Amino acid sequence: MRFRITALAADQGVALHEMDAIDEADAHRQAMARDLRVLSVQAARWKGPRRARLSLVAFSNELVALLEAGLSLVEAIDALTEKERDESVRRLLEGVRRHLYEGKSLSAALAEFPSSFPTLYVATVRASERSGAIAEALKRFVAYQQQIDLLKNRLIRASIYPAVLLVVGLLVVVFLVAYVVPRFSGIYEEIGGELPLASRILMQWGRLLDAHGLAVLAGFIGSVGLAVYGARHPGFRAAAFRLFARIPMVGYRIELYQLARLYRTVGTLLRGGLPVVTAFEMTRGLLAEASRPRLAAATRAVREGRSLTDSLAAQGLTTPVAERMLRVGERSGNMGEMMDRIAEFYDDELSRFVDVATRLIEPAMMTVIGLVIGLIVVLMYFPIFELAGSIQ
Repeated sequence: MRFRITALAADQGVALHEMDAIDEADAHRQAMARDLRVLSVQAARWKGPRRARLSLVAFSNELVALLEAGLSLVEAIDALTEKERDESVRRLLEGVRRHLYEGKSLSAALAEFPSSFPTLYVATVRASERSGAIAEALKRFVAYQQQIDLLKNRLIRASIYPAVLLVVGLLVVVFLVAYVVPRFSGIYEEIGGELPLASRILMQWGRLLDAHGLAVLAGFIGSVGLAVYGARHPGFRAAAFRLFARIPMVGYRIELYQLARLYRTVGTLLRGGLPVVTAFEMTRGLLAEASRPRLAAATRAVREGRSLTDSLAAQGLTTPVAERMLRVGERSGNMGEMMDRIAEFYDDELSRFVDVATRLIEPAMMTVIGLVIGLIVVLMYFPIFELAGSIQ
C-alpha cells in the first residue's frame, strides 16, 4: 500500500515522501529508519487493483509443511516470502520477516499487522510459543477455520435456491402486472362493461406501473441501494438480528449458531494453553450484542471461583446436553476437547434444521408464487369468461 509521509529531515527541512508499506505503523518505522522525523502519515490515493488478502488457511498449511520438513521458523518465512508472487502479500511477509530478524517472536511479529492476522490467530500462536508446538497450534487453527467455513458454506448453499426462486417469481409477477395487465386494460376499455372489483384494482395497478415505470424503477433501485447500505451498517444488522431472533424456531437456531462458534473458538484457545478467563474475554465479540453482557457475567463468576459449567448455565449460555458435557470435561480436565465436541453437536443439529427448512421452504415458496401468478391470470381473464357467458 502506498503512503504519503510528511517528515522533517536534517539536510532538507520539511519534505514529502512516498513509500510502499503494509500499514501506517510500517510506513512510520520505515521513515524512522531513514532518519526522518515524521510529522504525518497518510494513505496515498491511487487507482489500481484491489489489495490482495492473505489466506490464513493456505499460509498456515504451507508454514506447517515447512516446519515439519525441518526448516526453522525464519527459514520457513523466508521461503514463503520468496515464493510469493502477489506484491501486497509479499510485502506483508517481508514485514513479518523483518520483525523476526529484529528478535521478536512470531506472535509479536504477526500482531504488528492486525488487518491480516486476527486476534484469535495471534493468540493461538502466542499460546503455542510457550510449549514450542507452533505447528500443532496452526493445525488446530486450520481445522477450526475449516469447520467455521463449512457451516457458513452450508447455510449459503441452502439459501441460494430459495433466493433465486424468489427473485424469478417477483420478476414474473412484475412483468405480468407492468406489461401484460395494461394491455388487457386497454382491451377492456374498448369493449366496455363493468369489471369485478378485484380485476379493477389489478388493472389500476397495471396502469400505474405502466404510466410511471421509470419512477417505479428508480424507487426500486433506490430501495435496493438503501438495503445494501443498511446491510453494511452495524446498527441495521443488529436490528435485523433482533427481529429474526424473535421468531421462535429461528431464534433458537441463531442462538445455537452463536454458541457453536463460541465453544469451538474457546476450545481452540484452551487446547492452545490459554486460561479460560482469557479465552472468554477474547471471544466476546462472537456473540450478539445482547448476549455479550451474559458472557461477561459468566466470565466474572469464573474469575471469582465458580465452576465454568455453573457460570455458563446461570447465564443461559448452555443447553441441557452441553451442560452435562461441560461437567464431564471439568471432571476429566479436558475442557478444550469437550468444547469442540459440543460445537460439533450443535453443528449437527443446525445442519439437520437447515436441511428440513430447505425442504419445506422451497415447495412453500413455489406454491405461494404459483398462487400469486395464477390469481393475476385469473383476474385478467375473468372478465373474458363473463363476456363469453353473456354472449351464450
